[in-house]
Amino acid sequence: MSNNNNDNLIIEKLFKPKSIAVVGASRNLEKIGGVILSNLVKNKFNGKIYAVNPSAKEILGVPSYPSLLDIPDEVEHIVVAIPAEKVPEIIEEAGKKGVKVATIIASGFKEVGRADLEEKVVNIAKKYGIRILGPNVFGVVYTPMNLNATFGAEHIHKGKIAFLTQSGALGIALMHWTSMEKIGLSSIVSMGNMTDIDAIDLAKFFEKDENTKVIGLYLEGLGTGKGHEFIEVFSEITKKKPVIALKAGRSERGTRAVASHTGSLAGSDAVYDSALKQAGVLRASDVEQLFNWAKMMAFSESFEINGKGFVIITNGGGMGVMATDASEFNGLPLLEVPEELKKEFRKTMPWFGSPNNPVDLTGQSNVQNYIEAIKVALESELVSGITVMYGEVAFLDPVELANGIAKTLKEYNKSRKPVNVVMLGGEKTKMGTEILEENGVPVYPIPEKAISSMAALYKYSKIIGKANLKI
Repeated sequence: MSNNNNDNLIIEKLFKPKSIAVVGASRNLEKIGGVILSNLVKNKFNGKIYAVNPSAKEILGVPSYPSLLDIPDEVEHIVVAIPAEKVPEIIEEAGKKGVKVATIIASGFKEVGRADLEEKVVNIAKKYGIRILGPNVFGVVYTPMNLNATFGAEHIHKGKIAFLTQSGALGIALMHWTSMEKIGLSSIVSMGNMTDIDAIDLAKFFEKDENTKVIGLYLEGLGTGKGHEFIEVFSEITKKKPVIALKAGRSERGTRAVASHTGSLAGSDAVYDSALKQAGVLRASDVEQLFNWAKMMAFSESFEINGKGFVIITNGGGMGVMATDASEFNGLPLLEVPEELKKEFRKTMPWFGSPNNPVDLTGQSNVQNYIEAIKVALESELVSGITVMYGEVAFLDPVELANGIAKTLKEYNKSRKPVNVVMLGGEKTKMGTEILEENGVPVYPIPEKAISSMAALYKYSKIIGKANLKI
């Protein structure tokens, strides 16, 4: 389908509809239609909700009607949770009703060899100007509208990351995981077979969405002839917002698995790798890395990086070595600390500490040592960014430290340098992690993840021409 302004306005109805109807809604919460309706109700969706079920007048407090045409009000978005064979007649009904966009949950189309059925649905939708998400999806979430039209997790942690996925099962699992990890999402979209709405259409929406700061993608394929358009569109998007992709189907067997999963042609991994680079898209190697990087981007106030290199501040020599190795491996330039700056760092530590980089405050450091060292790094024009690392010790309270770090960054990080933190320890350290992240500071459990994420931010700043390091 075309991608004119009208189509873009229709796609907005996917995320910001005034009204939504669940076709195949059920009282039975073991059925997909029941879970979707329940998630809409429990999240207190900002618009009107309707159910379509021939044998019910009300479900979960929502008015239910025998068909879409019986609903007395306008319906902008429908979620279709019925068997594949019945979908064409529902899309016909939707067209007559004036529905703008349809999320088709059902599987049993191209991915199982029924391309003819999928084409039939597309042709009916085209006739009425309906945009289609799916089929073969788990639904769509847009947290600013309290929209959870999925059969996935009920609770989604609100934030600035939009995640678009071609894998339904992976997406549902990640809904639960991101909620548990308190990773904030603006949206999660299941793209399925991408018979109409695809990653390009969705990214155009999120490019302009003020509630989204970072776009994450799980891709298996783009669709025939979409490569040039992908590069063209994403080259513009990545100038404004970071995009991080996980592209599956790297191996020959993985490529065959993609074809059997969504019916997509995965194509050569080298071709995709080149396309992602040309478009300025960062490529993650696994799901956790994608979200680690996205969290760093979402929490960062600026993508401009100055100075002469990054600094690591730690209370453990071993952690410092791990972080140094990770910096080398990830291409993160560490500052060669000049003597004048070493003098300043020496004032912040016990006499047996090290003012080199990593700045080792030693295991006998206290909260004030950390605060003073962070202030030195923040106030130095030479320092490009900081990774602060804490390994739990009995006499340094991680909660007190977290509060100290958060306060120091608020008061002294006037130049908006990128800062992340490693909190390695037990339950109390986890409490410290939560305090920092509530204050907008990205935290990681081990040095390698923090450094990899800082390096991704640095790489993105280079892509958009905002890395001004004088190395």
